[in-house]
Amino acid sequence: MPEPTASLRRRRLVRGGSAVLVLAAVAGYGVVQYTSSPGPAQPPHCTVAGEGETASFTMRPRQAANAATIGAVGTARGLPERAITIAIATAMQESSLYNIDYGDRDSVGLFQQRPSQGWGTVEEIMDPVYSAGQFYDHLVEVEDYLTMPLTEAAQEVQRSAFPDEYAKHEPRASLLAAALTGRSPAALNCTVGEDGVDPFLAAEVPERIRAEFGELPVGADGELVTVGLPSAEHARRGWELAHWSVAHAAELGIERIQLGNRVWEAKRSREGWREDAARSDSALDGTGGGSMGDELVLSILAPPESGPATE
Repeated sequence: MPEPTASLRRRRLVRGGSAVLVLAAVAGYGVVQYTSSPGPAQPPHCTVAGEGETASFTMRPRQAANAATIGAVGTARGLPERAITIAIATAMQESSLYNIDYGDRDSVGLFQQRPSQGWGTVEEIMDPVYSAGQFYDHLVEVEDYLTMPLTEAAQEVQRSAFPDEYAKHEPRASLLAAALTGRSPAALNCTVGEDGVDPFLAAEVPERIRAEFGELPVGADGELVTVGLPSAEHARRGWELAHWSVAHAAELGIERIQLGNRVWEAKRSREGWREDAARSDSALDGTGGGSMGDELVLSILAPPESGPATE
């Protein structure tokens, strides 16, 4: 991307109030190199930061994106973080967080649900939003699921032949849930390198948000997408959306995300969430506190009008 164009886009992205979540999407194909530190290129990965003595861990962007969808569907239903932890741990065991179209007998999808057992059609189950919703529908019917051991709650839903296997995923699922519910700010980073990302149509962003987060007050006007939120939810919901965006960055072609004075950029993604010097006076200080105004604004740059990129 020519530097004058990139500079112009950055100026457009930071206009407006101090409480903004900014996403930029650009067109372009190519082999994307992923690195977490200077040196040889590493495989595509996302990193979830641990707290205190809890170790961080990495995963593929597709796994992070599926986990983010599971988290969004759970919070859209008003479920607590514990429910999301159970769901993510279950999907880790059943499919390693990949939306696979095969499994034991007729099992498919993130949770290996079976059409023959009434979970839905194959097409429905292969939709991560639908399959996550089905899991939560059954989970909330389990009495005391929030207080029982995770492996027991998961087994009540799944009826697995290996019920003890869910427990081993709880530490990592807990870290992911903390990030994806916004409780742990700037805890999830995905590295996407400098070689470009797949094209993405900005017009689809509002529909993707509604499909995964529910009927948020999302408005679109050209390159601007606004999300109105109650004041009490700003910091946490802001980071929830920001982490969802970075988890889907490789898939959706997101070039830039800005939340208050914190910014993530694809071309500098190995640096993680950085403080934007131009926005250092933002009310959001990156610790999850502060007032963020009455709405989040997502500014999205559509692919060039010259047409979609070709392989």
